[in-house]
Amino acid sequence: MGFREKLAKHYTEAYITKYGDRLAQVQGNVVSVKVEEKTILWLFHKITATLIVRPERSKGVVRCVYKKNKWFKKPEFLNINQGHLVIIQGLKAKKGKKTKENKEAIEIMNVMNLTTKKDLVPVDKSQLKKAQKVQRIKQ
Repeated sequence: MGFREKLAKHYTEAYITKYGDRLAQVQGNVVSVKVEEKTILWLFHKITATLIVRPERSKGVVRCVYKKNKWFKKPEFLNINQGHLVIIQGLKAKKGKKTKENKEAIEIMNVMNLTTKKDLVPVDKSQLKKAQKVQRIKQ
């Protein structure tokens, strides 16, 4: 194992120990999409995307929020429409820090649109399929 692999493994383990209990994944159809873009003095760009997703085989809905700030370049978000099938990976709110606005909301880290087959952050699909198979075996 080379230096890069050791470093990547160390960062992965540290991230999982810090956020492991908050990691969440939701798969379902998009009920509502709201994307707000804001520019301050042509220098600072903000984007806030709010998705409401209905998980498969469920009556409830999950609110997911993506926030990104960037200097000079405009941040990008996927083109998602109502009815698209998506997988959202993110973090749940901290137990002590649940406020009125982020109560039961998932902070989006990655979105995979299964309808258009596009990702917010590119992911190796072969590893994803392996993870799904292992998860099914455990159940």
